[in-house]
Amino acid sequence: MPNVGDLAPDFTLKDESGRDVSLSALKGRWVVLYFYPKDDTPGCTTEAKGFTALADEFARLGAAVVGVSPDPPQRHAKFKRKHGLKVVLLSDPEARVLRAYGAWGKRRVRGKEREGVIRSTYLIDPEGRVAHVWPKVRPKGHAEEVLEVLKALVEGRNP
Repeated sequence: MPNVGDLAPDFTLKDESGRDVSLSALKGRWVVLYFYPKDDTPGCTTEAKGFTALADEFARLGAAVVGVSPDPPQRHAKFKRKHGLKVVLLSDPEARVLRAYGAWGKRRVRGKEREGVIRSTYLIDPEGRVAHVWPKVRPKGHAEEVLEVLKALVEGRNP
C-alpha cells in the first residue's frame, strides 16, 4: 500500500468504453483514484453519484476522478448510463491494481470475513505522488471530504 509521499504505482486498465487508461497519462493533473467493490450496488452508487455531483468542482481544480473495481467495462458503461455518472470507471478483473494499492484483502461483509475490495481512495498530485490516503471509506459524504482536502492542497494549506 503506497503511503503519502510515495510515487503512485502506474497502471493501465480498460475504461467503460474499452479504451486503455494509464495513470502516467494523467501526470500533470491531480487524480482522485477511488476503489469500490461493485457497480450499481447501494454504497457504490452513492459514492459515484457523490463524485459526479462535484465533478465540475474537481475539474476546476484540475483533478480527474477515476473509479476502479473488478467489474468488466460493459458493466461500467451500463452503470454510468443508468445513473448519469461523470467519472471514469476502470476495470481491474484480476485485482492487480487493487492489490498494488492495498485495496484488496480480507473484509467483513454481513458479519462474515471474506476477501474482496476494500473501499479506499488515493489523492495523487500532478507529479504522480500520493498526497492523501483514505484507507477505509464510508460512501456518504466521501466526495465532499476529498474535495475539501484537494482544495486545501491546491491552496497550499495543510488539510
